Amino acid sequence: MALSLQKLLSDMNCAMRILINFFCLLLVSLAGTAAEARIVKLENFPSSFVQPRNISILLPKDYDVSKRHYPVIYMHDGQNLFEPGYAYGGQEWGIDEAMSGMKRQAIIIGVWNTSLRGREYLPAKVVAHLPADLRQRIEKVHGGVSLADNYLRFLVEELKPYVDKNYRTKPGLRSTSLMGSSMGGLISLYGMGEYPKVFGNAAALSIHWPLADPTKVQDHEIDLITGAYGQWLKSSRMRPGKNRYYTDHGTLNLDGFYRPYSTRMDMIFSNAGWRQGANWSSRIFIDTDHNEAAWRQRAEIPLTFLLNPVK
Repeated sequence: MALSLQKLLSDMNCAMRILINFFCLLLVSLAGTAAEARIVKLENFPSSFVQPRNISILLPKDYDVSKRHYPVIYMHDGQNLFEPGYAYGGQEWGIDEAMSGMKRQAIIIGVWNTSLRGREYLPAKVVAHLPADLRQRIEKVHGGVSLADNYLRFLVEELKPYVDKNYRTKPGLRSTSLMGSSMGGLISLYGMGEYPKVFGNAAALSIHWPLADPTKVQDHEIDLITGAYGQWLKSSRMRPGKNRYYTDHGTLNLDGFYRPYSTRMDMIFSNAGWRQGANWSSRIFIDTDHNEAAWRQRAEIPLTFLLNPVK
């Protein structure tokens, strides 16, 4: 009788442990389901400086199950980042997939472009250093004079305060970055140069150094364009000790025109005190094109650069 009772109690304990383990696994499963990245959409976000536009916000996978504060990356061409239904040519960057595999998490702010994209991304104070005829040719390609300074005011004075107020962000310059491709790369660099105490880091993929159609640029004008960047860089307030900058390009099609510019720009940045591998990274990806599919393949590289702490 005593042995039977002992066995019964043992069986009950075993059953209880199984039941407890089952509920623990269930809770872990439910927590894993809750801890998924999600996208918040803001329709027609208003501005006093530029046209209203949509904003897509990617919240980290653990945002809703933690009380953490996160770095923020403001990315241009926001409709191309997360969802193929809105992306140019149906090919999106897959930023949500890239972030899901990364140890360091961030809030990604996708700022959609508008019909004025070219003018909003054209760096005004760089173009101002060009000879009048070259400047006018470039402005004609984009449909008028630069609106970049107004676009940056929208980011700094309207969008960033909204984001910092409504989401758990790390608002300091070391935790605030800009990122984009092509002309979006230009405005990323320009934005950090104009607001180095707001944006501590910038990443520019396939940065469009020529400003307009590179096939229409004569050889001597490459020096004029890169010289204009150099003059602007001297007047900008970003510093290699406080700011960090990533740039790259491929070698196919449109990216194939960038090497003469990047060679000169690397020299300009180096002479200004930027150190490759520390506060600055300039890379070339052989046999890589100028499109969303190419940027998707290497998106984790600039994201990692932006999210690494300053050493």
